[in-house]
Amino acid sequence: MKVILKKDLPNLGKAGDVINVKDGFARNYLLPKGLAILANQKSIEALERERKIALAKAERERKKAQSLAEKLQGYSITLYRKVVEEGRLYGSVSAIDIAKALQEKGMEIDKKQIHLEEPIKMVGTYEVNIKLAPEVIIPIKVEIIEEK
Repeated sequence: MKVILKKDLPNLGKAGDVINVKDGFARNYLLPKGLAILANQKSIEALERERKIALAKAERERKKAQSLAEKLQGYSITLYRKVVEEGRLYGSVSAIDIAKALQEKGMEIDKKQIHLEEPIKMVGTYEVNIKLAPEVIIPIKVEIIEEK
């Protein structure tokens, strides 16, 4: 029986693949759990339309991310924080703080796009990567200065 997978399944294939499986496996497992649909001419054509729409959407998103990356190229922000002793911050600077600082400057960056290994806890200059799209990652400079 030919089916179209709706989700990625190990040892079977990825979402959108047309695969051939035994009738019982399709009827008793894949179809009832919503993991696949029967492959007929209508469903294959619908799958192709969905793929084209998804590819066009991904291309628009990539272009949008690319234009934002050009704006962020060489960008730097400065944050002022209280210092306890020897350059150690009172608290820390997280992705949320960086996202707020970028939004104040008119950049629409979500905190989930900012990749920090761990929160910043010392005064200094750091390079932080912002993942705008799967293939578009841009570094910005974040400078933490003692608040007077």
